[in-house]
Amino acid sequence: MREDYSPFNIGNRFRVIPPDASPIGDDRFNLIMDRGAFGSGEHETTRSCIETLETLPQVRGAKVFDLGSGTGILSIAALMLGAKEAWCLDIEKDAVLACQRNCKRNGVGQLTNHFCGTLDKLKEDSFDLILANIYGDILLDVADDLVARAKPGAHLILSGILWEYNFDVRSRFERLGCAVLKNRILEEFSTVLLQKE
Repeated sequence: MREDYSPFNIGNRFRVIPPDASPIGDDRFNLIMDRGAFGSGEHETTRSCIETLETLPQVRGAKVFDLGSGTGILSIAALMLGAKEAWCLDIEKDAVLACQRNCKRNGVGQLTNHFCGTLDKLKEDSFDLILANIYGDILLDVADDLVARAKPGAHLILSGILWEYNFDVRSRFERLGCAVLKNRILEEFSTVLLQKE
């Protein structure tokens, strides 16, 4: 796989660079990512999640769960912002391997736990921050389980939600006891920041 993409910035605090690039020394975090099918930061939903993460002081010290973790970019960003540890879950074995590789490459391998499979296979619960950049119909399917794993006061960043699913996703999570703090409409998708009450 070619890794010759050019470094690019996300939000105010991050820069994505290919593995063979030299890290740039300034006040941005360098996210060293494989370019691949599981997300290296170009997609609007990934950017939106990271930009939302930057605004949350509660990330510091948080126990994070990343559902549909892909390359691990969201967990890595959260850990760089001061999260304590992250649980990464994806149904694709190749995505889990990419996530492990990227976490090690970014110096957070010892702070991450990796699992391949569906949400019901994960025994861990009581998370401070839940990240899920997956399709809206899947978010509707896993809403009960996801909210049950969130501590009272926990934040949830949900993205990958096409416009037509936005209202249904927000309504479902509100009925489960979450308050919508921000609803961000993107070009095709949307990102919702919630807090469990």
